[in-house]
Amino acid sequence: MRVLVVNSGSSSVKYRVIDPEAGTTLVHGLVERVTDHAAAIAEAIGAAGGEPLDVVAHRVVHGGPRFHQAALVDDDVLHEIEAAAVLAPLHNPKNLAGIRAARAALPGVPQVAVFDTAFHNRLPRRARTYALPAELSDTLGLRRYGFHGTSHAYVAAEAARFLKRPLAELRLLSMHLGSGASVCAIEHGHSTDTSMGMTPLEGLVMGTRAGDVDAGVVLALLRSGRSVDEVDHLLNEQSGLLGLAGGSADLRDIERRAADGDDRARLAISVFAHRARKYLGAYAAGMGGLDVVVLTAGIGERSAAMRQRILQRLEFLGLVLDEDRNSAARVGDDAPVARISADGSRVEVLVVATNEELRIAREAAAVVEAGRPKPGPGPIPIAVSARHVHLTPEAFAVLFGPGAELTRQKDISQPGQFASEQKVNLVGPRDRIDGVRILGPFRKKNQVEVSRTDEFKLGVDAPIRDSGNVAGSAPITLEGPAGTLRLEEGLICAHRHVHMSPADAAARGVKDGDEVEIAITGGPRDLVFGDVMVRVSDRFVLEMHIDTDEANAAELGGGASGELTYTPVLRAQGDIRGKRPPH
Repeated sequence: MRVLVVNSGSSSVKYRVIDPEAGTTLVHGLVERVTDHAAAIAEAIGAAGGEPLDVVAHRVVHGGPRFHQAALVDDDVLHEIEAAAVLAPLHNPKNLAGIRAARAALPGVPQVAVFDTAFHNRLPRRARTYALPAELSDTLGLRRYGFHGTSHAYVAAEAARFLKRPLAELRLLSMHLGSGASVCAIEHGHSTDTSMGMTPLEGLVMGTRAGDVDAGVVLALLRSGRSVDEVDHLLNEQSGLLGLAGGSADLRDIERRAADGDDRARLAISVFAHRARKYLGAYAAGMGGLDVVVLTAGIGERSAAMRQRILQRLEFLGLVLDEDRNSAARVGDDAPVARISADGSRVEVLVVATNEELRIAREAAAVVEAGRPKPGPGPIPIAVSARHVHLTPEAFAVLFGPGAELTRQKDISQPGQFASEQKVNLVGPRDRIDGVRILGPFRKKNQVEVSRTDEFKLGVDAPIRDSGNVAGSAPITLEGPAGTLRLEEGLICAHRHVHMSPADAAARGVKDGDEVEIAITGGPRDLVFGDVMVRVSDRFVLEMHIDTDEANAAELGGGASGELTYTPVLRAQGDIRGKRPPH
């Protein structure tokens, strides 16, 4: 497949023709001083050569609140991109101009929009919400969207591949450090926090962007007599490394000046590193630990000195840098990943060469191959899973006494599993929930599954996890008739999922570990559930499991069912799927 990747800017159009399966660039170029995007696109198409193009993939900076995947361009998608231009007025109009020119020039070729914001579009509410009046946030779209999504997604997948570990099992911090810079917390394959916000201005110190500043600074600048446009230009174009050091925003120039004793250059380097280290520590705390740190983009890939400044004295997190490996690290097409952590470091530290264009090409190719959303081959029954507990034999003995047996009350839908007669009480820091049923048979790990409402009542912060993945999850105390047991981990909000047999999965074109969307229609409230994990085993019967909060949101009654409306894109290529714990 030949994919033309187009990045339409204000005065230039960058393009590459990529074979997404081989991962190779066939043609690349840059059209500068663009005044007519139609002419620029025509030049790019001409440079692509005589062989036909299968897809045109367009980088779009802002997807607004709607897009969490790349999208096949139609009039509705164009309208949504145009609506999001209010959030990215310097970028989306130019992206749109490129899309319209390419559609006119290649009317028979699928056009796909790939969004910088899409990877972050399912950030948890606590991470995406600003502490502003809700009515303003809702009306004006004031929330954290995040950017550099294609880069963060690409390097995370490359890191997992290099480490030969499923991305779904990792707590990973991706640091995209270039003229634009951002940090992304990636927990179990998903963006859970990111430093850029509603616009790319928030977060780290960048080449010419200020990053985090007190909002009072903006007010002070406005009160000083500067116009809104002047303040905008100051914060986006005259600040960051350029504003701190003066003269140049290029870190290589600043490092040379610092070595010669220039104090402004030294300060610029210190502020940049300090801000990055703060975010690293904050996101490690937010994820409850850290498995991998990835550094990428121009500074992250090339500046050993800046990497050392950011990563020093982090032994308390289990991160130990190897100075020799760091100094020697070189990444590129032949060696895209270099390990720079010490052998004894609990946290892996990698330098990964980013390739946003390849990620864009792969996303676009996958969208076209998947086709437009199609209904699945028949309804999927839905079961509402109330709070419950899974125990090891040892934990059961503590709670119910030596020799006690787990007795069956009734079978439940999945073969071999049952609701038991026994119940325990959950005791949290804030409150308790009594009479929570134990499900059998026994498991190798203790696991307590609650809803968000239960979590609030107990006063705990339980992560959303796939069943069996309890490492680093929340603590909880269990009370039984014979004793009390404190679990230091094991409390989760279960990732909504759908059980399938291999035949059911094949009929729907999905695999174990994929994530899909399932639409609930025909009831009081039609609702589409995203991020539904597919679990495939010859022991399973077809059924989707959701918790009580999710069922209440859709006002589901007995006998509810749904349709698979969207098959996975890159997740089907193994980006986050790996060997999963047994159910």
